[in-house]
Amino acid sequence: MVRVDRLLTVQQVAEVLGTGVRFPRRLIEERRITFVRVGRHVRIPESVLTAYVAEHTVQPVTLRSVVFRRAA
Repeated sequence: MVRVDRLLTVQQVAEVLGTGVRFPRRLIEERRITFVRVGRHVRIPESVLTAYVAEHTVQPVTLRSVVFRRAA
């Protein structure tokens, strides 16, 4: 049996991302995220949103310790 992802509305995606609805709408308009058309409605599969967040997550930079030497 094929498991179908939960389809999220633009409003739900905005809430998950912590943004306004304009941001997910821009992602859709620019075709930067996969979406599904259900009639005139647009839905984003939950797995696509999870993958988008994972792909755009920036890992912290680990700083190496710097040894300062005195000038002679």
